[in-house]
Amino acid sequence: MLNQINLADIRSFVLIAQLGNFTKAADALAVSRSHVSRQITALEKQMGVTLLTRTTRTLRLTQAGERFYRQCETALHQIDQALIAAIDDTEQVQGLLRVNCVGGYLGEEVIAAAIADFLSLHPQVTIDLDFSSHRIDLIDDQFDIAFRMGNLEDAGFVAKHLMDIDMVTLASPEYVTNYGELTHPKQLQQHRTLTGSVTKWSFVDPESTNKSVEIHVKGKLTCKNGRALIKAAKMGNGIIRVPKVYCEKEIESGELIELMPEWKIASVPFSAIFHKDRYQPKRLRSFLDFMRHRFH
Repeated sequence: MLNQINLADIRSFVLIAQLGNFTKAADALAVSRSHVSRQITALEKQMGVTLLTRTTRTLRLTQAGERFYRQCETALHQIDQALIAAIDDTEQVQGLLRVNCVGGYLGEEVIAAAIADFLSLHPQVTIDLDFSSHRIDLIDDQFDIAFRMGNLEDAGFVAKHLMDIDMVTLASPEYVTNYGELTHPKQLQQHRTLTGSVTKWSFVDPESTNKSVEIHVKGKLTCKNGRALIKAAKMGNGIIRVPKVYCEKEIESGELIELMPEWKIASVPFSAIFHKDRYQPKRLRSFLDFMRHRFH
């Protein structure tokens, strides 16, 4: 009897467990709700086990359903990866790549330009590029690869280091004239700061490289877009900390000046991350190799 169970019914059950709703699962599968309901009824009948407890308002997994879901979710992921591996054309670089990246200068200039060059080399590839900096799950969010700044500690990811990014603390000459020079990071707490997502600024003590000073700043403007912070700083609205590569022209022209240059800031790694357990089609392997060569 068990060898007659339909894999499509198991897929529907896993999707219902993930979404918590028959209607959402039916929409995702582009079938009717009654069709999905019949699938679950047939699956439970063939197995002789109740997998879901259903009422007019609630839906929950039974203990047996919970165990079945966990094992099936893993097994279906492995099947999907095997299918991708089997149909992947090993000779051609083609197909869809879903890429997530931080926005601002790094995403909109550096990564976007690299992607444009990659597409010129491989016209059979299609790339879906998403600019967002929230913490993502590469599997749940359906991304093949993501680009991120900072130290990445998630054991489920492989991080390929691409470059180190120098950080600078800047303000306009007008701001310094109006609010005064800074000689120590602790003075930041009495100044106007413009911040992104990071509000703990760390500085290396110039008298001892083993010592650092950490300051919690509260932004007069908070924005995750580096261009917006630079524009506000140029207008004399406050002090920013951004990657130097974002505003080299403004520094050279004197529109922005570096504050406390003797207090160094640790560089920030920029990496490509992807799931370590996922099969890598040729398009992804080629894209990773291209990016490594591009940055190195």
